[in-house]
Amino acid sequence: MAPRELLAESFHAALAAADPLRIVPPHLPKPPRGRTCVVGAGKAAAAMALAVETHWPADAPLEGVVITRHGHGVPTRRIRVVEAGHPVPDEHGEAAARETLGLARALGEDDLLLVLVSGGGSALLSLPAPGVPMAELKAVTRMLLASGAPIQDMNTVRKHLSAIQGGRLAAATRAQVLALVISDVTGDDPTHVASGPCTADPTTFADAIEVLERFRVDAPPGVAARLARGARGEEPETPKPGDPSLARAESRVIATAHASLAAAAAYLRGHGITPLLLGDSVTGEASEVAKVYGALAREVRIHGEPARAPVALISGGETTVTLRGQGRGGRCSEFLLSLALDLAGLAGTWALACDTDGIDGSEDNAGAILAPDSLARAAASGLAPRRMLDANDGYGFFEALGDLVVTGPTRTNVNDYRVILVA
Repeated sequence: MAPRELLAESFHAALAAADPLRIVPPHLPKPPRGRTCVVGAGKAAAAMALAVETHWPADAPLEGVVITRHGHGVPTRRIRVVEAGHPVPDEHGEAAARETLGLARALGEDDLLLVLVSGGGSALLSLPAPGVPMAELKAVTRMLLASGAPIQDMNTVRKHLSAIQGGRLAAATRAQVLALVISDVTGDDPTHVASGPCTADPTTFADAIEVLERFRVDAPPGVAARLARGARGEEPETPKPGDPSLARAESRVIATAHASLAAAAAYLRGHGITPLLLGDSVTGEASEVAKVYGALAREVRIHGEPARAPVALISGGETTVTLRGQGRGGRCSEFLLSLALDLAGLAGTWALACDTDGIDGSEDNAGAILAPDSLARAAASGLAPRRMLDANDGYGFFEALGDLVVTGPTRTNVNDYRVILVA
């Protein structure tokens, strides 16, 4: 099989391991004595809702609403799907989040609140706390995105600007709560997925202030005032571990980056390639991470260590991009463009990097493919890869070469998938 096809099929194997239609049904509970209300938010929310509908008894009550990114919805019958803004929140998400909180508050002790949580939910389930205008929540989100802050730090801030995240959704209901979580964060701690609407939050208002200071984010006045009041004890903190309001709430992680990497590794192993899993929790600047992986690829190609070719170097996690230019491109295309410059056309070495939600950054591609001749083809086309990397224009580079990977929305999300094939 050609290297391009091998890389693409390994990505499809990773996606299949996180397909909501496959992974949700085994975790569905029995219907309760009372009502079942389904709520949720994230890029996988619509597909998760469809999985619940498909496998829920026809004679058992089922209702609710889930929020997903624009373009990521699917047709459903009993659970309403709302499409909203991501990565910057909008009023569609705000209205649906307000409805979600109202549904939770209306449930009784014999009812079940089934919460479908996946990556992207932090922006989609946006119900600003009192005193925080939506315009300011949008502004601080944009600044955090541009700062290169890791998702855990971003969510520390967002939890303390929210009326529903950081465990507040589960604390608001008398019902039994089961949250099914598709993890898109390193470490798979559910408190960080969609800012943990059903999970105790160990962070504080003071932590949120420290994040803004560390990443030099100049908070709008309403945001700064709320965080300052919270740090002085004038606003209620998020529920902490051991809080009795969360005694009837369970958050269960049902899909992870590691499981998807393992599925891709099994696929490649079946095609005679030695897979080396380099971790599912890789973070840091995408362009710098690429240089480390370039060194590993050269070690395999030149010295046959730590394994002899053919070898696949597989990794996941969520790198970051600190914006410097006005180019188009997400962290996967940035990683690959930096890797191209580092490898400098290393013979027999290919790579793919894609976001498992099908969207790399804010463009229409999941990621891209790097070939041994990518730089040579770029030179023949008059491209300037170093300048394009400085401008954060990985999308433009790979678009010009015809090497973008376009899947459309996958309706799941277990973070990035990267593989370097040393053939």
